[in-house]
Amino acid sequence: MNPLLNHVLTEERNPASMKIDLETTEGILRIINQEDQKVAAAVAAEIPQIARAVDLVTDAFKKGGRLFYVGAGTSGRLGILDASECPPTFNVGHELVQGVMAGGMRAAVRPVEASEDSEQAGMSALKRRKVDARDVVAGIAASGRTPYTLGAMKYAKSVGAKVLSITCNPGSQMTALADVSIAPVAGPEVVTGSTRMKSGTAQKLVLNMVTTASMIKLGYVYSNLMIHVQMKNEKLRERGRRIIMSATAVDYATADRALKQAKGDIKTAIVMLQRKVARNEALRRLKQAKQNLRAALEE
Repeated sequence: MNPLLNHVLTEERNPASMKIDLETTEGILRIINQEDQKVAAAVAAEIPQIARAVDLVTDAFKKGGRLFYVGAGTSGRLGILDASECPPTFNVGHELVQGVMAGGMRAAVRPVEASEDSEQAGMSALKRRKVDARDVVAGIAASGRTPYTLGAMKYAKSVGAKVLSITCNPGSQMTALADVSIAPVAGPEVVTGSTRMKSGTAQKLVLNMVTTASMIKLGYVYSNLMIHVQMKNEKLRERGRRIIMSATAVDYATADRALKQAKGDIKTAIVMLQRKVARNEALRRLKQAKQNLRAALEE
């Protein structure tokens, strides 16, 4: 028997779903839902480690570094998903958070399973992206032992980058390599070994937390409002107006007028309205505050 998956928690059978194939449709769904409810608690137990990861990522961004998610299969797709959602949500460049997947981008929609077996491929992928000591590399794998991801993490350490491990198996090979290890114990899957389910959900929650908390700490969120949202269509322009209304307690027409005067920049419009200043003065305050809206308003 191949020992590769021996003692891997995510590959064990789940006693709660042993007879799931005999259940009614509702019965199947209730078992899945009951197991899913365990995921949030597993992630909550890792908050101290997630906080350490957020501080590393925030510090890297401040120094001009980037965050790379590296994974294969479901883990790789989740990294690409989180990275792709940062630019429209926070109006940051596409290079700031990047997803790197075994098999390349085509593997995001068409499985290229054998590609995850090469450590060298993981190393080469980061070398091509010129990863250096300013960056953070987060390896993602439910099992914690994917060769492609391990290779990428080893390369990252060799160039002085900070390394994170996001797995669902504590004490894995990836854990041993990482500066910070995040390992929510979601337990065995409803369908044995189908880590796109509970493990994937746990990983998605962690990735959401890492990037969102980092952006909040960098000032990309004011109160709980997305003040850096890209307004590239009417839905987003409407969101921009409503963000201004929420932040300043003005009516719709006033928010619309301020947004136009601010040339579409939400932060500038909010400073103009809150401090009753013209656009140039609002821009000056934001520059003085290094684009932190709360600091600009308190100047």
